[in-house]
This record gives sequence, structure tokens and C-alpha cells, in this order.
Amino acid sequence: MNSAAIELKRELGPWAASSIVVGTVIGSGIFLVPHDMILRVGRPSWVFAVWIFGGLLTLAGALSYAELAAAIPEAGGEYAYLREAYGPLWGFLYSWTQMWVAKSGSIATLATGFFYYLANFYPALDSVFYRVPLPLGPHGAPLDLHWGQLFGIGLIAALAWLNYFGVKLGGDVQVAVTTVKVMLIGAIIVAGLGFGSPRAAAPAAAAPLTAAGFFAALVAALWAYDGWNNVAMVASEVRDPQRNLPRALIGGTLGVIAIYLLANAAYFRVLSPAEAAASPRVAGEMMRRILGAAGAGGVSIAAMISIFAALNGSILSGSRVPYAAAREGYFFRAIGRVDSRHRTPGVSILALCAWSALLVLSGGYRQLFTYVIFSSWILYGMATAGVIVLRIKRPDLPRPYRTIGYPAVPILFISVACVFIISTLWDSPRESLMGLALILMGLPFYAYWSRRRGREVIKSTDLD
Repeated sequence: MNSAAIELKRELGPWAASSIVVGTVIGSGIFLVPHDMILRVGRPSWVFAVWIFGGLLTLAGALSYAELAAAIPEAGGEYAYLREAYGPLWGFLYSWTQMWVAKSGSIATLATGFFYYLANFYPALDSVFYRVPLPLGPHGAPLDLHWGQLFGIGLIAALAWLNYFGVKLGGDVQVAVTTVKVMLIGAIIVAGLGFGSPRAAAPAAAAPLTAAGFFAALVAALWAYDGWNNVAMVASEVRDPQRNLPRALIGGTLGVIAIYLLANAAYFRVLSPAEAAASPRVAGEMMRRILGAAGAGGVSIAAMISIFAALNGSILSGSRVPYAAAREGYFFRAIGRVDSRHRTPGVSILALCAWSALLVLSGGYRQLFTYVIFSSWILYGMATAGVIVLRIKRPDLPRPYRTIGYPAVPILFISVACVFIISTLWDSPRESLMGLALILMGLPFYAYWSRRRGREVIKSTDLD
């Protein structure tokens, strides 16, 4: 059978699609981010205001993407939206970013976070087993390799193997682990709201509120909400995508907002602003107050399960982006192959996970991920603007779902994205420009693949 004729199968149902949204968004952020936020805005009331604003912004993105996903239910998500709205170059730049920095960096971050929590039970994972005598570490220091990094690589390899053997298997695992994750977080919420001793009323602020502090807290919240768009990447494998994709995007995002607000209500019922500001692991400190060391250990287990679900969802969805580009001739040809037996983009899964594993081992993925935030938000904003562009450019495009509140909703997302981009460029010009440079490095490759694709089209026409 010709591999070019083999297509992906629509085997993900509504629960799997929703689990990709919820499971990928809720990683370690819910356990850690409130600490950073209270340091920035000072009072729990402002923390809630930031969570709500960030949630509404995320919902605006989900409402906009729902129209695009239902109208263009193809593999790759934003790759397809940017291609249709602006041309193949922008779709390629998105796939280039996802493959080499954004999605691979996210996978590496999650795998490392998993072993950090596991090291609470097995401290030996944090020990160094080899020091590379080259200036590859932070600030030109030697690079230390930890046992936990090998564990993280093994975890990525295991999930790559699982997702290679069928999208339904990966989807079923995502549903199961996300269900367990939500139940455990629910137990933490119930413990804080129902059994924790309320803190003293009218606590002093941990820090004075400033505009810069509010924006910094918003960045932390948006990081915790990140991943809501991942289900669009597997659109070509979702059953009845015109119905299930909008439901998963909107319903999943609303579910995440509710979970985040309830979790923070539990945290700040038990902890004062000063106590939350003093503890990097807010959820663990709250549970320690209620159940002692066993409660803190339970939070570590919940965090690992949460990270595991986010990691599986990231591999499942992220591997479809370079696959989509390769399928159309704008990436390495092998990346576009579909396994004839399991009907998965097997080479793309293995390539993405192999590169992510190297980032885990290098220890440099955090800097790479910081560099790409600036450019990624340019592409996110452009993808959302694609709703408006395609309404004008392709008015005849079937739209089973239309964005509620159009055009105000996508404009809200685009406006905040512009503010975010300008502020990031102003505050971190070096990192922003280096991030842009990393993306522009893909232009020579695009030129090569574009010319090769053109020659193949001409050759095919001549044969006909």
C-alpha cells in the first residue's frame, strides 16, 4: 500500500477530545502558579481577578478557534488555519516553531517536572551521575546530568510508544488519566473548602498592586491556561468534528476555569497571602496544614498524574503539526508518513519525542522556550485573526459553528495578544529578538521545500 494514500482515522470521540483540552491545560501550573501571582498582586481578590480575566481571554480564543476547527477540521490545527488565511509560509513557520522549540520544549518541561515531583519520594533522582566537562551548562558552566533526566527521557519514550500504536489507545489513556487527575484535584478542593481551618479575616497584602504586577500575574495565569488549543491539532482524528471540536474547546475551557477558581478558593481559605507568597508549592502547603506530611505527599502524587496527562496530550496533539506540514511537502518527507497498521503519524511521533528527549538531557530547553514566547504569540494572534480574515477572504466556507460575539470576541484576544507582544519586546528585547531569529531560521528550509514541492508538482503534471 502506498503510504501517501494512507490517512489518519477518526477514532477520537467527544470525551477524548475534551480530555485533551482539560488534560493538556492542567499540568503543574495549578499547584505552583498561585504563589507567583500573589507575589505580583498582593491580595487574593486580585489573584481571582487575574484568573477570571485570563480565563475570559482564553475563552475568547477557544470561541474563535471553535469556528476555525469546525470549518477546517484538518491535522495540525493552527498550521491549517494560518495556511488558509495567509498562505503556506505562515503555516510552515508555525510547524517549525512547534517542532523545534514550542511543543518539544513543553514536552521536555513536563517530563522534567514529573521527575522533580517524583524526587520527593526518591531523592536519588536529583543526584548527578555525570558531569560533561564542556561549557554547555548555565552561564557557561559544565553540564550536569541527573538520574531524573534519564527517567524523564524514559517517560517520553514510553508515551511515544503508546501513541505510536493507535490514536484510540492514546485517547483512551488520556480520558482515564484526566478523569483521575480531576478527581484528585477535586479532593484537594474539598479538603481546603470543607476541612481546612479558615485563615484570619482581612489579611495584609503580600505586595502592593501595580499595573506591571497585574500584567506579570496575567502572564503566569496564561501559562497555566496554555494548551487549550491542542485539540485542534488532532482535528482530522476526531469523530463528527463539526460538533465535537467546538464542544471540546468551549466546554473544556469552561471546565478548566471552574477548576482553577475553586482550587484557588481552597488555597486562600486556608493560607494567608503572606503564607502563600512564602511557599512555592501552595497546594502542598495547604494540604500539609490539613493532613500533615501525608497531605503534602498526596499533592505530589496528584501533580505527577496531572503532568502525566498533560505530557500524553502534548505528544498526542503536537506530533500532528509537523506531520501536517510534511504531508503537504513543507517538511522532511518521512515525517508525513502514516503507519499502515496503526494509522498514526509514527515517524512524526518518534521524531518529536526524540528531539524533546535531547532537550531534557541538554538542560537548555527553558531558555529556548523563553525565546519562542514572543514569536508564538504573534502566530496565536494571527491564527485568531484568521477568523476575521477568512470571513472576508472565503465567505463561502462552510461554518457549522460561528464564533459567539463575533467580531468582538476575536478582537479581544487579538488586542491582548498585541499588548503581550509589545510588552514582551519592551521588557525582554534580547530574548524576544532571539526568539524571532529562531523562527526565521526556518525560512531557508521553507525556500528549499517550497522549490522541491514546485518541481514535484510540475513533474506530476508532465506525467499526466
